[in-house]
Amino acid sequence: MKHFTLADVLDVLFYSLSAWLVSFGILRYFRLNVWLCVLFAFLFAVAAGFGSGLLLSGSRQKKVRTKREREDRDALMLHLALEKEERVRASLLTALVADGREANLKGDVLEEKGVLLVPLFTMEPLSADSVAGLLRTYGDAPLTVLCNALSDEAERLLLRFGKGILRADEVYSLFSRTSTTPNPLICGQLPRRTVRASLRRSFSKKNARPFFVSGLILLIMSLFTLFPVYYLVSGCVLLVTAVLVRAVGFAEVT
Repeated sequence: MKHFTLADVLDVLFYSLSAWLVSFGILRYFRLNVWLCVLFAFLFAVAAGFGSGLLLSGSRQKKVRTKREREDRDALMLHLALEKEERVRASLLTALVADGREANLKGDVLEEKGVLLVPLFTMEPLSADSVAGLLRTYGDAPLTVLCNALSDEAERLLLRFGKGILRADEVYSLFSRTSTTPNPLICGQLPRRTVRASLRRSFSKKNARPFFVSGLILLIMSLFTLFPVYYLVSGCVLLVTAVLVRAVGFAEVT
C-alpha cells in the first residue's frame, strides 16, 4: 500500500480496534468462550484493517495521480504562455496531426477543416478586451480560441458570437494522449520542497501551539465517544509532540 501517511495508519488502527471491540462485545453477548471471542474478534479486526487499508490506499493513489496530472498541466500551460508564438503553433500542429486531425498552418494561426485555431496562452485569464480584438481581426470567420483560462466576460462574448473554446484541460489532454508534450518545458523543473524542508516546517517551534490545541481537543472528545482509546492515544501523542517541538524544535520558519 503505497503513499500511506501517518494519518492513514492511525485510521486503519482505529477501524481495526473499533471492529475488535464491536465484534468482541457481540460475541460475548451470545456467551461464547472468552478466548474464542478474542480470536474471532482479532480476525474481524484484521479483516477491517485490511479492507480499510485497501480503500485508503486506492483513494491516496488517485489523489496523487490527480495532483501529478494537475502539476503537469500547469507546467505545460506555463510553457505555452512563455514560449515564442511560432513555436507554440508548431507544437500544437504536431499534436493535432499526431491526433489524426487535418490541421495546417495558415499565416499566424492554425486551420482545421475551415475553422481557425488561434492560440492565446496568457499568464492571466484571457480578458474580454483580448477577445474583442480577435473578433475585430477575424470577423465572422469560424474560430476556436485555445487558452489557459478565460474570464466570464470573455467566455460569454465568445459564445455570443458562436466561437469555440479549447481550455487548459483539453489542450493538456491533446498533448498527453499524443505524447507530443514539448521537451524540455520552460520552467518545467521547478524546485520542489524537500523532505528536510517539509520536516523543518512541520516541526518548527511555532507549530507547538497547534499540536497542543489539537491534542487537547482529542482528549476532550474522548470523554464523549464510545471508543475513546483512539482519541486518548492520539491526543497524548500530540501533547507530547507539542512539548518536544517547543523544547527542541526547529527555529521558526516562514
